[in-house]
Amino acid sequence: MTETQTSRFTPRIFSGIQPSGGLTLGNYLGALKRFAELQGGEAETIYCIVDLHAITVWQDPEVLRARIREAAAAFMAAGVDPARSVLFNQSQVSAHAELAWLFNTVARVGWMYRMTQFKDKAGKNSENASLGLLAYPALMAADILAYRATAVPVGEDQKQHLELTRDIAAKFNHDYGVEHFPITQPLIEGVATRVMSLRDGSKKMSKSDPSDASRINLTDDADTIAQKIRKARTDADPLPGSMDGLKDRPEAKNLVNIYAALSDETPDQILSRFEGQGFGAFKPALAEVAVAALSPITAKMSELMSDPAEIDRILGDGADRAEAIARPILEETKDVMGLLSTRR
Repeated sequence: MTETQTSRFTPRIFSGIQPSGGLTLGNYLGALKRFAELQGGEAETIYCIVDLHAITVWQDPEVLRARIREAAAAFMAAGVDPARSVLFNQSQVSAHAELAWLFNTVARVGWMYRMTQFKDKAGKNSENASLGLLAYPALMAADILAYRATAVPVGEDQKQHLELTRDIAAKFNHDYGVEHFPITQPLIEGVATRVMSLRDGSKKMSKSDPSDASRINLTDDADTIAQKIRKARTDADPLPGSMDGLKDRPEAKNLVNIYAALSDETPDQILSRFEGQGFGAFKPALAEVAVAALSPITAKMSELMSDPAEIDRILGDGADRAEAIARPILEETKDVMGLLSTRR
């Protein structure tokens, strides 16, 4: 199926995040901010807290429940409006798990073993990894294709997963001689889709880093944000006039990209303003921008999380809306495969 043929499907954007807790500036700039910006366009926006993915490794039940609500609060605090987008958690819409099983019969085992994330998470003890950890890309494909999503906003490090979704869709369409699923397109945009550690510009910002100083958490207060930026690793050279001058300066490049993403400017615009200046001038300006952008999110998250029943109500409403889209697509898929439909 060509990209032109894909355009015959209803424009829909789908994406999700795991409720892993400890959301960071990287999650905000790489995902949540972009999710909010995509609302109101030509495409319907569907956002999911992928809790079924989270349980591919063991989770404490009470902690997981809290993290699902925290993730929902982060979506909304970052600007995702449940009235304009479909916002829900994956496990409440059974079509995801059902379609994932159907895709398990389409995907090849070799495809799963090639996924770098399985290799990273399973490590040398892959024989003891859960079957879900190996097969989760089929569930990811189901997340996307249950809504016939035509586009998915992804970071560079997620492109392999979307490629597998496209492979599954293409194989299904070929095997059954239909144009049933779109070949979903990636949306890779923004100057800071991959936010790096404040302590090591060669590593992605991550909640799993042992050093809390390596990241800005969405729950950090203004003083903590400013302090972390002041202590971020840099170099002694002044800032150049364009990004070409930061080619071999990963920490400096990361901070400029963060500034640009938070202020909705280009990196070159930032550098033209700070050309020839050192980080003694740049860091306080970045701290001011970061505090202004993130403090309202932190406050809104705290407010939302104080009412877990309201979060549950919003997620339940979103699940009903998601089910209304996904269920007919699932039943059509079963028809194509020769299974008896449960439609009434």
